[in-house]
Amino acid sequence: MADNPAGPFKDYLGKPLIKDVYNLAQPIDQFVFKEGNDYYIIYGGWSHCNIGKLKPDFTGFIPFENGELLKEITPEGYVEGPIMFKRSGKTYFMWSEGGWGNGTYEVAYGIDDSILGPFEKKGTVLQSDPEVATGAGHHSVFCAPGTDDWYIVYHRRPIPNEDRDHRVVCIDRMYFNEDGTIKPIKMTFDGVEKRVLSK
Repeated sequence: MADNPAGPFKDYLGKPLIKDVYNLAQPIDQFVFKEGNDYYIIYGGWSHCNIGKLKPDFTGFIPFENGELLKEITPEGYVEGPIMFKRSGKTYFMWSEGGWGNGTYEVAYGIDDSILGPFEKKGTVLQSDPEVATGAGHHSVFCAPGTDDWYIVYHRRPIPNEDRDHRVVCIDRMYFNEDGTIKPIKMTFDGVEKRVLSK
């Protein structure tokens, strides 16, 4: 925690919030999502994903109705890198598939009314492009305040691939179809135009 977004940060708990493996999910790639007045953490590697409801002070978890602290919500094809967002009353759940060290890495998604799913895979929306980059994934998305303009921020491996760990962070636009599904995302070299949002 810190008093300023630029830090310096200090360990809030003095220990990991999650250090053990639950439901076979590696404790990595955490994402915090707000639903109403409640906060949830979604995380997991090793092809398993969990969700937990955080206490108001973020020091632990509030059990679900069945007593579980962490509930598995793994969709088909999930590997790691979960994120969640709301649009037009629907919950979108996105994740990375394939191997992060090669060209199979890509982003898929599902849609449901509930943050607990179940999330059925709707499709793959970001993947390698032999003309631009490989290993596109492990992303986040955001909406420009006061608009319906959505952006995806992700990493990719520029061509020619110099090294497995040579990755760069990129941003591109994300568009939706009329039925709410996500259009395939076109990787670009230009990224997005600079914009100034009014306060």
